[in-house]
Amino acid sequence: MHDLPPMARFGGLLATDLRDVTSDPEALDSRGWWAVVAGFEGSVRCARFGDVRPAPLPAPGRWRGPAPEAWTSSLDRDAYTAGVRRIREHIAAGEVYQANLCRVLSAPLPDPDGADVDALAAHLAAGNPAPYAGTVRLPAHGTEVVTASPELYLRRTGRVLESGPIKGTGRTAADLLDKDHAENVMIVDLVRNDLGRVCATGSVTVPALCAVEQHPGLVHLVSTVRGELAAGAGWTDLLAATFPPGSVTGAPKASALEIIERLEQGPRGPYCGGIGWVDADRGTGELAVGIRTFWIDRAAPGGPALRFGTGAGITWGSDPEGEWAETELKAARLLAIASGTHDPSTHTPSTHSPTAGRQR
Repeated sequence: MHDLPPMARFGGLLATDLRDVTSDPEALDSRGWWAVVAGFEGSVRCARFGDVRPAPLPAPGRWRGPAPEAWTSSLDRDAYTAGVRRIREHIAAGEVYQANLCRVLSAPLPDPDGADVDALAAHLAAGNPAPYAGTVRLPAHGTEVVTASPELYLRRTGRVLESGPIKGTGRTAADLLDKDHAENVMIVDLVRNDLGRVCATGSVTVPALCAVEQHPGLVHLVSTVRGELAAGAGWTDLLAATFPPGSVTGAPKASALEIIERLEQGPRGPYCGGIGWVDADRGTGELAVGIRTFWIDRAAPGGPALRFGTGAGITWGSDPEGEWAETELKAARLLAIASGTHDPSTHTPSTHSPTAGRQR
């Protein structure tokens, strides 16, 4: 049994002294401070901690990650580009406007007993700082997740809600295409509709549309959607109305989810779900979209594995090879950090990946 103590770390706070674990999101409107990991397929893990205090991340120390060549992909290059072409056929048939196609990368852990997601978090913070970084370590409950997410899924401050969908990725702003802007606008409409299901009538606005944000090694187009939670609604209603996040599903969401289930080879797990914290006493919370996320799967066939997801939004204007390259760009820096090969003096990592022709 992996015996590291349970903990969570978000926004400069360290949570220890585990009091309760539940799969019922109604607990998030009860009392106490909760860490939350919601899997893309609908599982929810809410953990209440009794001791929450400011604490800096330790300096990067002991972390032994997989060898770079050990990573395999749930979809290899040929399968992924074929999936892009299939989604374009669905778009041509009028079944969907956009769908996210993702793949999960996996590698065996060389030192399972010593593998600690909080140690990996320190390396990610040094090599790929992110606004919604966080760690949840609940070994006895099968949850060991660390995220370097750049994307806000939901922020709640009392009754005020905010979401920050990302669509559009390039190495620089000059790489962003008309297709990227169109993607972003489509998903903003979807997020507006999702929030509108649980917000007071007329309260949903878009304070920012397609703003360019700089992140380590790449840029994103980011929009902001804001609303006021309707009277009597809580976290259960909010998650039911908005999950999974629109930026990692597609539009219309129901059709996109059906296509995703047919094309992807296995579950996404915490990747593309929601990861963050809720302070029920203060009526606040912040959940990131679970992208740029690693998790340890100790029940993996063949032994404990480290997993990581990457994907891209597919529209009619998508080029299959270009979308594959986007998944590589999003993964390259993070995999290099996890495998111990990241060179901090290199501004932009190589997009070469040993998973391009290797499918598990």
